[in-house]
Amino acid sequence: MKKIAILGSTGSIGTQTLEVVRNNGDIEVTALAAGSNVDRMEAQIREFRPKLVAMWTQEKAKELKARVADLPVRIVSGMDGLLEIATEPEAEILVTAIVGMIGIRPTIAAMEAGKDIALANKETLVTAGHIIMPLAKERGVRILPVDSEHSAIFQCLNGENRAQIKKILLTASGGPFRGRKKEELRNVQVEDALKHPNWSMGRKITIDSATLVNKGLEMMEARWLFGVEPKDIQIVVQPKSIIHSMVEFVDGAVIAQLGTPDMKLPIQYALYYPERRHLPGERLDFWTLGQITFEKPDMESFPGLRLAFDAAAAGGTMPTVYNAANERAVAKFLARKIRFLDIPMIIEECMAAHTARPEPTVEEILDVEASVYEMIESRW
Repeated sequence: MKKIAILGSTGSIGTQTLEVVRNNGDIEVTALAAGSNVDRMEAQIREFRPKLVAMWTQEKAKELKARVADLPVRIVSGMDGLLEIATEPEAEILVTAIVGMIGIRPTIAAMEAGKDIALANKETLVTAGHIIMPLAKERGVRILPVDSEHSAIFQCLNGENRAQIKKILLTASGGPFRGRKKEELRNVQVEDALKHPNWSMGRKITIDSATLVNKGLEMMEARWLFGVEPKDIQIVVQPKSIIHSMVEFVDGAVIAQLGTPDMKLPIQYALYYPERRHLPGERLDFWTLGQITFEKPDMESFPGLRLAFDAAAAGGTMPTVYNAANERAVAKFLARKIRFLDIPMIIEECMAAHTARPEPTVEEILDVEASVYEMIESRW
């Protein structure tokens, strides 16, 4: 019986992880953590019977504790609670499905406790990859990617020599506004940006897909996961999300991973790696599919992607500025306080105001995040 803990269990990746658990029947969930969704967490506790659960605020933890008083589960809260979930003694794998840089410290704690990481929290590597990857090697733990694109690359590299990678071809759907020019994006509303053509995801990542910032974050994550330079990562728009990513090798061979757009596939692959399990759902029908098309990304209309390459080139604390500025700008857009095109503008202004510091500590990363938040709140 495999035992896992999940950070972010009530979100999109967390709930799909629990679907994988439900479908297989041989995984025990020992610990769960969520932000504020008490109703969904109560239902998860009653179904999966974890021993330990965390909610972000003491208030939500208290409410949950009263609701599940009839069950033998301990309820904790805050960052201390997340660290407890991350280091829960029985869990072998920590699924990091939490959104934001809040995931860095629990991920490090889990690795130091000898746990493998099923990584769905891209901000951890974007901002602290220089800390995470050497620590994984030192502790002998595995970083198992859950993002569909990174799982695809991981699968393409099975049995291959990573030193022979020529480049990574990171695919993008293009989001809901693919093909539109900048002028056509001026009056985009929240509802428009939340209509992703292929994937069902959380609100924040859906907006990131609409701005192509998500692909920029994935590029920076891939850099650390697979030990390549940003210049060796090419973004390819593949509108149907059938090819999840590809790897080109030094001899010119290109290996791709294809499948229907279903996040349960990379989740299940990470949890059972290197074993493959049957997964219910649709299968690709190439006769029906007919063709797969490709396009170059439009970095002029979607400057968030260009800025990601700039941030990666600067290195140090600059990816943290990029990520933090985007997080706060997206939150303001969702709250209807700024316009869609203000998101990359805010990122660019925050990056221009920052001088990158090399090899930052976790404390320095979090300090930079706080200073970016403060700058945005004071100006916008």
